[in-house]
Amino acid sequence: MKAFMDEDFLLSNEISKTLYHQFAKHQPIFDYHCHLNPKEIAENRQFDNLGQIWLECDHYKWRVLRTAGVDEHFITGSASDLEKYQYWAKTVPLCLGNPVYHWTHLELRRPFGITNTVFSEKTAPRIWEECNAMLKTPEFSARGIMKQMNVAFVGTTDDPIDSLQYHQQLKNDPTFHIEVAPSWRPDKILKINLDEFNKYIQKLSQVSDIDINNFSALKKALENRLYYFDSNGCKSADHGMEIVYFAPVPNDEILTKILQKRLNNQTITELEVAQFSTALNIWLASKYVEMNWVMQLHIGALRNNNQRMFKLLGTDAGFDSIGDRNFAENLSALLNAMDSNNNLPKTILYCLNPRDNEMIATMIGNFQTGGVAGKIQFGSGWWFNDQKDGMERQLTALGQLGLLSQFVGMLTDSRSFLSYTRHEYFRRILCEMLGNWVMKGEAPNDMDLLSSMIQCICFNNAKNYFK
Repeated sequence: MKAFMDEDFLLSNEISKTLYHQFAKHQPIFDYHCHLNPKEIAENRQFDNLGQIWLECDHYKWRVLRTAGVDEHFITGSASDLEKYQYWAKTVPLCLGNPVYHWTHLELRRPFGITNTVFSEKTAPRIWEECNAMLKTPEFSARGIMKQMNVAFVGTTDDPIDSLQYHQQLKNDPTFHIEVAPSWRPDKILKINLDEFNKYIQKLSQVSDIDINNFSALKKALENRLYYFDSNGCKSADHGMEIVYFAPVPNDEILTKILQKRLNNQTITELEVAQFSTALNIWLASKYVEMNWVMQLHIGALRNNNQRMFKLLGTDAGFDSIGDRNFAENLSALLNAMDSNNNLPKTILYCLNPRDNEMIATMIGNFQTGGVAGKIQFGSGWWFNDQKDGMERQLTALGQLGLLSQFVGMLTDSRSFLSYTRHEYFRRILCEMLGNWVMKGEAPNDMDLLSSMIQCICFNNAKNYFK
């Protein structure tokens, strides 16, 4: 019987152990997509206690707390950090089989160094005191944790109207050497059917100083912001696509009529929504090519399912789930329309429903291009799939139907400064997979070949992929 989560956690043979401990473990982290708040990095936030840094914005943990019957007052409500932490200590032992059980113990191990301890109500008081003492030191500030975790790059998620003042502050800070770049998230402009669309257009007009009364003016306003983001170090765009729309693109006159109908609060049809979304996605892709940005498409979430809680807490509070729409044909048509004028940027496709793994893994092969290795990527196991089974399934599909060696690897997709251990989790799973191939005679015991592949997937591929 193996010890619980020892240093060889998830590693079952000597090849896997060697690959992880000698080659994967010490690779820097290139976290190209996350939801960290750049203000907290720029101001080097010092967290008050373990409950705050652990539970403040982690909707994975919120979901299991609710499932365990914990009242919302002790999850997102006004209860103290200590009270919330105490309920978390009661809940964690119930989480066996859920990835948050592993993540919880990994987050205690790194960066806090707490090992050989199972988190529970019994051990919670001692862990609270130990971690709180560390959180008062510079090594456990927001920046200190990033340095401890060997982070080289962070790509935040930013609205096109954002001032990017904290990114500028970080860029001009000679004491901080981790690159923190903005990422362009244009969802609020692409989704013309959202209730807040008209208010957002007003804000975009103000920020860009362009009166948006037609489709051409909309593109000029967005172009203004695109170049602003590019001048501030942006390397990628990220589109959240609950629905992948595609429709033949009409001329700008018709697109202007669609936009003006929406601005006048008139009902627009599903076809008009698809036409607007398609046209804007294709145009944005051409700008990404111009600026050498990576385009990331996160596809398939079913958001804000619980309207009662949405009205109470808003978005990103743990009430989203996996959607099951078919989107292969629309995705193919959209990528093809971008590619037809050679305006398909480097692109990462993520699916939330693992049912779509093989479809995505084969779709990327349709649009690969000579001169750019792995130009179109099947993104890592995302959200509900960033756990052991989900990662293994994504890696297997990519390996069997594409080139695993060209994969740009893992990301946190998280709002928590403790989530860097997800890279460790991923790296252990990856090393175990390759080690098992060797043990079964499915791959050669060539440590030069294997170690190079591991280092590329863990860091080098992503570093080279993003401009």
